[in-house]
Amino acid sequence: MLHPADYPFEIRASPMQGLGVFATKPIPAGMRLIEYAGERLTPAAAEARYPDVAGERHHTFLFAIDDDVVIDAAVNGNEARFINHSCDPNCDAVIDDRRIWIEAIRDIEPGEELAYDYAYVLDERHTPAAKRRFPCHCGAATCRGTILTRK
Repeated sequence: MLHPADYPFEIRASPMQGLGVFATKPIPAGMRLIEYAGERLTPAAAEARYPDVAGERHHTFLFAIDDDVVIDAAVNGNEARFINHSCDPNCDAVIDDRRIWIEAIRDIEPGEELAYDYAYVLDERHTPAAKRRFPCHCGAATCRGTILTRK
């Protein structure tokens, strides 16, 4: 794993959403960039901490590893929490030994924003109102308009 001083990226304002993570040097496909770190919670504890409120935009730093563990990067998280969603990503989140790693899935040039497909799972029907709670502003030609995974 890379030491923070050796990260080939920096955090700055993103045209997609809030802050983003941008390559500062070439990143080869397959490179493991950073662990998605944070407090480990049960799904019930995560839901209690961040309940979905009808009509309000969804925003958390939660990432489910499996049915038993959710990572809350808002508590003891690292730079990985600023990697935005894209419908045409250059990175992927890989679960390995109950840890989440962000890896490049193609060569990335300096200045490019790092992003992966959040593929957020929502059990309810993907109505226009539901999609508005989970918007995507990645700007990709293939943008779904939402971070929700396809049903």
